[in-house]
This record gives sequence, structure tokens and C-alpha cells, in this order.
Amino acid sequence: MTVRVEEWRIKRRDTEEWMRHRQLPPDLQERVRRFAQHKWLATRGVHEESILHSLPLDLRREIQRHLSLALVRRVPFFSQMDDQLLDAICERLVSSLSTEGTYIVREGDPVNEMLFVIRGQLESSTTNGGRSGFFNSITLRPGDFCGEELLTWALMPKSSANLPSSTRSVKALSEVEAFALEAKDLKFFGHQFKRLQSKKLQHAFQVLFSPMENMGRLFNAICLEKI
Repeated sequence: MTVRVEEWRIKRRDTEEWMRHRQLPPDLQERVRRFAQHKWLATRGVHEESILHSLPLDLRREIQRHLSLALVRRVPFFSQMDDQLLDAICERLVSSLSTEGTYIVREGDPVNEMLFVIRGQLESSTTNGGRSGFFNSITLRPGDFCGEELLTWALMPKSSANLPSSTRSVKALSEVEAFALEAKDLKFFGHQFKRLQSKKLQHAFQVLFSPMENMGRLFNAICLEKI
């Protein structure tokens, strides 16, 4: 721990020197300091991604599943997926930290990720596209998610390369720890889900109609024998 504390102090000193060199205004400097402090408190200087990627694939999947599967399954669309796809989604999630006052996304901006809240609270608000006098706000808590506009985009047969626009502004009301799933990964999983569902549907039709086809063949054979 002593080594990590010293590394953090050196990084903090380098950050301070960089901010002075770049002449960042005081408010931006304070936001950088708050983020660095929040990251230290959340991770204690441990780089979780490096630890996970150093582990065997099966062990890494088990850990990711333990950490995030319950969050992922709270999304109705994901709850319909089989275990293999759910494991793959959990494996692609990355850690995301936000300090109080940070905007995750603003209304009208492109949505580039889904966010699954682990700790903290977010305000999700909308003006319904700038409608005069309209304002709606809800609070997102641990277990909630945002960025669901990507779900429709990912499932469209010929979706645009352009990301969908956010219908809401999402702002951190406190220090927030979350998992994020990038748009490109969600697009891939949407395609895989549709492909698997199509195969299941084809199989269902085959099971449904094959007995009728067999009965038809039997009936034809009986008729031919009588002739």
C-alpha cells in the first residue's frame, strides 16, 4: 500500500505541474483534483483492468459475471439473452467513474455508451427536445441504467452509422461508480441476439410443421397403394 500511496502522490504532483503549465482556470483544476481523489478512493491505486486481463479467461469471466451479471439482467432486453451472450456482455463492461456535477451525456448529444450504476446517484432530466415549459426529472440509483436509446439503434436491421441522440441529460448528483458498455459492443451483441433468435424461430417452425409433412407423405403413400 505504501508504494501505491507514493505513486499516487507523484502522479498528483505531476498533474498539478501540468495544470499550472497549461494555465487551466481554477474551476477546472478543482474538478481534476476531485476526480483524482474519487479515483483513488474507489480503487486505492489498483488498476483492476490489468489484474483481470492477467487472469485466465475462464476465471476472468467468472469474476466479471459475479460483479456485473445482476446489473445487466435488470435491462429487459438483456434478460432475454442466453448465458453465453450475457457472459460476453459482462466481459466487455469497463469501469466508469464520475464526480459530482459531471454530465454523463446532455440532451441531444450522441449516446456512445450504456451505463450501469454501482454506487452513487444520477439525475436524468429532459425538456422533451426543448419544449417550452416542459421539464421532467428522475433520480437514477444503484441498479439503474441509462443510455437505453442504444438498444433500439443496435436492433435496427439497417441502423445508421451515426449514434442516436440522447433524449435526456444525465448528471452525477454525487461521486458515481458504474460499468459502461460501449455502443460498438452493444451493436455486436444486438446482431448476435437477432441471429440466434432467427435460428430458434426457424427451428420452432420446423418442429411445428414436420409432423404435418410426415402425415402428408404417409397419406400419399397409402393412396398410391390403393391405386
